[in-house]
Amino acid sequence: MTRILVVDDQPSDRSLLADFLGQQGFRVYMASDGLDGVNKARASRPDLILMDIAMPRCDGMSACRQLKEDPATRDIPVIFLTASGHPEERVAGLEAGAIDYITKPFHFDEVRLRVAIHLALEVEPSTPAPAADITAPGTEASSFDVALCRQVRAIVLANFVDVPDVEALARQTSTSARRLSLAMKRCTGLTVFDYVREERLRESKRLLFESDSDIATIAMRVGYTSGANFATAFKARFGISPTDMRNARDRQGAVRGTP
Repeated sequence: MTRILVVDDQPSDRSLLADFLGQQGFRVYMASDGLDGVNKARASRPDLILMDIAMPRCDGMSACRQLKEDPATRDIPVIFLTASGHPEERVAGLEAGAIDYITKPFHFDEVRLRVAIHLALEVEPSTPAPAADITAPGTEASSFDVALCRQVRAIVLANFVDVPDVEALARQTSTSARRLSLAMKRCTGLTVFDYVREERLRESKRLLFESDSDIATIAMRVGYTSGANFATAFKARFGISPTDMRNARDRQGAVRGTP
């Protein structure tokens, strides 16, 4: 069962969110401030943390930094909860290591969607990494760039069929289309359009090897409405047609099964 830690000093907000997440089938842990949250994260190793920013003793920013400095907890994604709409606070939170924000008062459809998006990478370990890994900032990419690109990747992996356009992706990541495009270029060397295409083609390659779905179905699953366009893009990327790649897989399987 997926585990989520809710960290909030307001009992009403904490209980409201915990009750909703429990109804969605998650195992929920609760903490009343940042220090309590860090300790419970180390003890329970949740799959995701939802954390308020303004809290006594230890605020969310400080707690997030502590989590990211600890090898045992640094890979746990953190989503901040905030009633503030100031862009400066959002930037500071992303630089502290958070991956996203949920605004107060809560809109449960938003909570459900953002939680699902950011758990997608955790529950699909077989999903291949992109051609240009989004891991840590390089010489040009800042931690804010990396945070934006990770959000885009999560959105793409959650729904290959209906990936938002650049403007919509920018809105979902609380930035501008120009800033998002710059971040993607710095992190991956690709435009947003090219990055989405790369993820779709890599997913289709995985499905060709790991599933028995026919090629037309795989094309639709990764967002191609035309089988011909899919085959052309696939061959241009991998140097082999989808049919030939599937046949090669089947031949390998037959050889392995030969006594």
